Amino acid sequence: MTTENQPTTGDDGDEADEQDFEAYADLGATTENAMDIAATSMDRVRELVPDETLADRVRQKSVHATGDPEFQHLVRFTGEDDSEPVRAGARAVLDEAPVVTDITMVKEGVTGRGHDCEVRKAIGNGAELAAETGMTRTAASVLELDRQGVYDGAIAVVGNAPTAALALADCIEDGTRPAVVVATPVGFVKAAESRKRLREVAGEHGVPAVTNVGRRGGSGLAAGLTNELIHVASDARDGDVSLEAP
Repeated sequence: MTTENQPTTGDDGDEADEQDFEAYADLGATTENAMDIAATSMDRVRELVPDETLADRVRQKSVHATGDPEFQHLVRFTGEDDSEPVRAGARAVLDEAPVVTDITMVKEGVTGRGHDCEVRKAIGNGAELAAETGMTRTAASVLELDRQGVYDGAIAVVGNAPTAALALADCIEDGTRPAVVVATPVGFVKAAESRKRLREVAGEHGVPAVTNVGRRGGSGLAAGLTNELIHVASDARDGDVSLEAP
């Protein structure tokens, strides 16, 4: 990682401040003091997590989002190599693919800076299907958006609902091809199982995915990992990282 993401002072501080604001927009850092805290926090994360690959950047973000250095060992990548989902996600951001989240909380956590992607939520769709079948609203929402073709080529994000992850796995099995999947549904019922199924289906059908193992996860983590894909895309746009496979 370069030092360009760290707060800078000097005669051309206006430009540097704007760069810092962009870098930490998803963390809520807009003042000099807040940016100092954010930069210091990430520096400490880099002392605990390797900083060599694009996948490492996602591992770092997972640690930052959870406050747990051990979480880096729970992240799983589906692809030819660990960095493939990060490259695929960044390319999708540069292509202005839609970001489709399962619930509102994840949508609200996705930064509005550094990209021109539409960010939308699944929840609120598929009400009739949920009423007719008794399935959860999030599962019905995913199936309804998939019926509309929304998930093909999209950045598909699940941060809360295991049933949404299971529904998305079914959609992929039936032919839907998101550009990348970020799935960290949380809980004691079906959460770990839903991520495992999604990993297996994504691997079988060549869909890059970032997931995690265990019970933990959640909306903040999913939003944070999605934001890191956006940050990688911004760095690629600026020529600071390559999205070519090694």
